[in-house]
Amino acid sequence: MTIKPPKKFFEPLAIGAPSPYRELPVALERMIHFFPPHVEKMRARVPDMVSQVDVLLGNLEDAIPADAKEAARRGFIEVATSVDFGATGLWTRVNCLNSPWFLDDVTEIVAAAGDKLDVIMLPKVEGPWDIHFLDQLLAQLEARHGVKKPILIHAILETALGVANVEAIAAASPRMHGMSLGPADLAASRGMKTTRVGGGHPFYGVLEDPRGDGGARGFHQQDLWHYTVAKMVDACQSQGIKAFYGPFGDFSDDAACEAQFRNAFLLGCVGAWSLHPKQIEIAKRVFSPDVEEVRFARKILEAMPDGTGAVMIDGKMQDDATWKQAKVIVDLARQVAARDPALAEAYGL
Repeated sequence: MTIKPPKKFFEPLAIGAPSPYRELPVALERMIHFFPPHVEKMRARVPDMVSQVDVLLGNLEDAIPADAKEAARRGFIEVATSVDFGATGLWTRVNCLNSPWFLDDVTEIVAAAGDKLDVIMLPKVEGPWDIHFLDQLLAQLEARHGVKKPILIHAILETALGVANVEAIAAASPRMHGMSLGPADLAASRGMKTTRVGGGHPFYGVLEDPRGDGGARGFHQQDLWHYTVAKMVDACQSQGIKAFYGPFGDFSDDAACEAQFRNAFLLGCVGAWSLHPKQIEIAKRVFSPDVEEVRFARKILEAMPDGTGAVMIDGKMQDDATWKQAKVIVDLARQVAARDPALAEAYGL
């Protein structure tokens, strides 16, 4: 397969378009909070939401009725142009590439709000060709409308073909911001026998071997999404981009939502979608490192300033590898501390 050489990879794809980033901008993105822009009362809440979330995303795709697609696009543009987002990220999820709304979504939003928009979330990405198309289109629109910073692309991994091509998708463009797992569409694409939006399933598990005394055999529920999340994290981390868990659809089960988010966090995801206001606090709690973990990680870094050698801390051996683990935790804690004074104090940062 022919690939672009590094010099070409980082060239703007249109004359007058901004140069691509060589490294992603540093941003805290523990939750991507969705709102429906066609609903006036939800648009009215956006100014108050800005300080409560890390990312606000105007949703134009699934869950927006077909007869409200244009109203959602207009509503997003109204919000984007009238609200000061400060350090909070502004994203939109456009309609999929083969829909009748995609082209107008991208062209109208970039024309009206290109300098305010940080990321376009692209649904149902199946291969690098989908990223290449949007990459070139964005460069042309940025050049036409004088957009000063490149708009990034975030892919949703929600088809079997997309999972098969996940490494190529992650490496497709310097515009790549990251990926989110889309469990509902992925389940349908794979032919999985579940109607749940994320989370576990009571029938998916491992049955213990028969007991010699004829007693009841234990059944241990497993995680349907472990393999896919781990594969997505590897693809993203290998390219220096970010992995996210997507939606958790059962708003009545906060404990299960928190457990699913925590599994994703431990595997390497940096955030998740929040579809209901109460999921914002769950995501903040889960995707902010534990206070005791941060304090212990700081001990490791302080004991090994240059990251080499080996030391004993609280009876546990620490070396170069654990120094790297500690640095991941402390670096994240510093990002969290910059936005959360209470956690900054708890972390001692």
